[in-house]
Amino acid sequence: MQKNGRTKINIRRNKILEILHKEKKVYIADLSQLLGASLVTIRSDLDVLAEQGQLIRMAGGAVLPNEETSPTFSPINNREAKQEIATTVAELIQDGSTLFINSGTTTLLVAESLKTKKNLSIVTNSVPIATLLGKVPTFRIILLGGTINTQYAFTYGTDTQEQLNRYGADWAILSVDGVSPDGDISTCHAEEAIIDRLMITRAKKVLIVADSTKIGRTGFSYVSRCDNKIKILTNKK
Repeated sequence: MQKNGRTKINIRRNKILEILHKEKKVYIADLSQLLGASLVTIRSDLDVLAEQGQLIRMAGGAVLPNEETSPTFSPINNREAKQEIATTVAELIQDGSTLFINSGTTTLLVAESLKTKKNLSIVTNSVPIATLLGKVPTFRIILLGGTINTQYAFTYGTDTQEQLNRYGADWAILSVDGVSPDGDISTCHAEEAIIDRLMITRAKKVLIVADSTKIGRTGFSYVSRCDNKIKILTNKK
């Protein structure tokens, strides 16, 4: 039984590599459907293959070694905690919802988890998130234009604000850098703070997705004060 089980694992991992070499990039959700394996199993396969140097892990999937890097492929600190948050968000969001999503590694994992949903309309200033979710057939993705922060691949500025003012959403899902003991929400990106505030204003409900390292911290730029409209979603410590 153990030998048969190992053979099955090897076949599946070889198939993953075959797909990866053909597509240059793979996603956990897609592999799960293609190979009939759970998300947990595929994630474990990718982790093992990454340890063997056969691929590079990225948020929600993997890329071939030596491929050009981008913010989508950046290492994610506290991945398990952020993935826990992302899974919870996906459970809260209903099919057919309209969403604002800002940039950040936590929201990138949220975006990956949302791929199981249908008929979402998403407005975002994150280039990696727009790229990731733009491949989902039933999603409508709007990437806000404006000035681009090339290091973190998000848009900001007057043009971004003017375009954002055209939309409303059921939820704003925001990655932040600090939630102070007094309930002040903050970010380290001054140029994105105003975008976050506008998303809060124009959404019916707000989810602040912040792992436990952000709770009790104060970032560089003030975004908003917590109120009844805003829910803080974090991981179990």
